[in-house]
Amino acid sequence: MRTTPASRAWVPLAAAIGCLLGGLADAQTPPSQVGEWASVQTWPIVPIHLHLLPTGKVMLWPGDGGISGNDPRVWDPATDTVGTLARPGRDIFCSGHSFLADGRLLVTGGHIQNNVGLPSASIYDPITNAWTPLPAMNAGRWYPTNTTLANGDVLVVSGNIDSTQGINPLPQIWESASGGWRSLTTAQLKQPGYPFMHLGPNGGVFNSGPSQTTRTLDTSGTGTWRVVGNSSFGSRTYGSSVLYDEGTVVLVGGGDPPTNSVEVIDLNATTPAWRTVSPMVHPRRQHNATILPDGKVLVTGGSSGAGFNNATTPVYAAELWDPVTETWTTMASARSIRIYHSAALLLPDGRVLSAGGNGHPETEVFSPPYLFKGARPTIGAAPRRFTWRQAFYLQTASASAISQVTLVRLSSVTHAFNQNQRFNRLTFARVPGGLNVTAPGGATLAPPGHYLLFVLNGSAVPSVASIVRIGTAADAVPATPTNLTATAVGTTRIDLAWTDASSNETRFEVERSANGAAFQGVAHLAAGATRHTDTGLAVATRYTYRLRAVNDNGSSATSSTAQVTTGAGLPAAPSNLTATAVSSSRIDLAWTDNASNETGFRIERSRDGDDFDEVGTVGANVTAYAATDLAHNRNYWFRVRAYNATGSSARSNVARAKTRR
Repeated sequence: MRTTPASRAWVPLAAAIGCLLGGLADAQTPPSQVGEWASVQTWPIVPIHLHLLPTGKVMLWPGDGGISGNDPRVWDPATDTVGTLARPGRDIFCSGHSFLADGRLLVTGGHIQNNVGLPSASIYDPITNAWTPLPAMNAGRWYPTNTTLANGDVLVVSGNIDSTQGINPLPQIWESASGGWRSLTTAQLKQPGYPFMHLGPNGGVFNSGPSQTTRTLDTSGTGTWRVVGNSSFGSRTYGSSVLYDEGTVVLVGGGDPPTNSVEVIDLNATTPAWRTVSPMVHPRRQHNATILPDGKVLVTGGSSGAGFNNATTPVYAAELWDPVTETWTTMASARSIRIYHSAALLLPDGRVLSAGGNGHPETEVFSPPYLFKGARPTIGAAPRRFTWRQAFYLQTASASAISQVTLVRLSSVTHAFNQNQRFNRLTFARVPGGLNVTAPGGATLAPPGHYLLFVLNGSAVPSVASIVRIGTAADAVPATPTNLTATAVGTTRIDLAWTDASSNETRFEVERSANGAAFQGVAHLAAGATRHTDTGLAVATRYTYRLRAVNDNGSSATSSTAQVTTGAGLPAAPSNLTATAVSSSRIDLAWTDNASNETGFRIERSRDGDDFDEVGTVGANVTAYAATDLAHNRNYWFRVRAYNATGSSARSNVARAKTRR
């Protein structure tokens, strides 16, 4: 906690001028280019810590100026209402926090007084609205950072013990399995408060700032730090850092006086090194940086003037960073000052909540430009849970228009740094009625926990997110069934067979299509099933089948399809058969073809009108036959029937003729 400068008299004037200029600029530019700000209700507290819960609601708590953080609240974006939550029993202002694999929030440290931290830790369960106290850490932590690791444990670093001992140098890991703390005794390091920490693709935890020297912490054993290199600008106090893609980090602003400089690093490189990219338009500190569904990064608020928290130089205009072009675009201007103790996070509907800043209980939401670019795609059904590298089925009526599927980890943010957000772009294949999507390639790329799952169309317009959980085998959707075959049995029956590739399904869902595009469910089968008979089908019709394995977590990807055509059915019998003698050895036959599905016609002859033998065949649609090599001056009886692969029709009428002498 710090006090703001004494020049508070200038704040209303600066705010008024900023809002006026920003409003004039915004009025001239459509929201499809710069987005749009809107106010929500003024909250009863000034939020300093914000968390998007797995329920889709936002948890918040206050602090500073003698106000205790032992007063968490919850905001429901759907109803724009604020309610109370269970209290942790300690002042959790200036604590660290991140989500555990099961969606509970681990909160570490807290406030005794400025620069004096609590050693306490506890877990909040948003489903039961209850706190569970944990064993104390080694010492107090005021301004610590939490980082959820690949195995679901949580690293805690930094935070002030007190004004005499200063920063707590001992990294500790909360081990969920053991219910205790593991101390990294050989990795002790005094870091600034709220250091920027990100789980890297190799499983190490990357410290991107605010110090100029950046490092990776190996959390195995008793811990080891390794220097990666220096960033270019220097100390980025109250700047922000974002893991904006798998293994890539962007550093934005910070410092005193604040900078507009921006740097990126790729931790996937053989030798990672910082690289300067295009700067922001405005220098900033005390700002927030939020990952959006399209992978762009929105920066809001902050102060452009020198000093810890210069309220005379607020930055109202948001800026949007495109990681592809590495350039910035100025967005619409907010209406409120967002400086020290402000926070921002991404909501499931794609808007960004911006709140807080000392003395500012008024709250705003920003609708990015993508929300003004036409109809949004929709998610019809998504799995609740899945595990890494799994293929799963995502139902969407917008499948043909989808160009991206992305994950954004739920936010947990305070003091200009989001300790939980990260971004993943998923591969997918379009199938009728939805998408077969592949989950991230491992826990170092997407640690276990809850994420916002978005689909985006070709204009980068996102759906409303489904909140999904990535976890271990217990969270897995079933594996996709394989080797589907379809065999026609007669004219109205098809037999299906497949290989059950999973051991955790609760049922199979079989789907059928008559056109290969629109599928409908035809059967739900018990776990372990590998066969199904589909009956009552149309004759001579081509059907396409697919199936999915399903459990309580969700659905596997759809299987490969199998196609087959039912039997044609018996052709209709020919009629109006006539027999005409044209010589002493030849009689010509003619008939009416009443079928449309015959392969041909079989000709039968009798010398006595009772016993008939087949004497010839003709092809489909032929309606005449010449019977030759007959005896002269003799009676012959004839009949005809149509045939196909299914069998033969009934016989025609009998026609008689006598050869000439």
